[in-house]
Amino acid sequence: MSPLYGFLAVMVSFTAILIAYLTKQFQNENSNYLSNNPMKKTNTKSKTIEKEKIVAETLNGRFAMLGLIAAIGAYLTTGQIIPGFV
Repeated sequence: MSPLYGFLAVMVSFTAILIAYLTKQFQNENSNYLSNNPMKKTNTKSKTIEKEKIVAETLNGRFAMLGLIAAIGAYLTTGQIIPGFV
């Protein structure tokens, strides 16, 4: 087994663990959101934000941070933002 295969196996397992952790935390946030909605105003005209929008924005932010970390990692290891792209 070459060192590259070992590195790829570690990265795939790390990604799987990260996705499992984020999925669990995402489910916990959904259950907290369903139990009490902090985005609700208390005056007579109450505006609620749909659960799907909260979920979508949370996921979008997490994937944006993951992409930023991947870009920094690619730059540190290869010196290019998109490796192989000239």
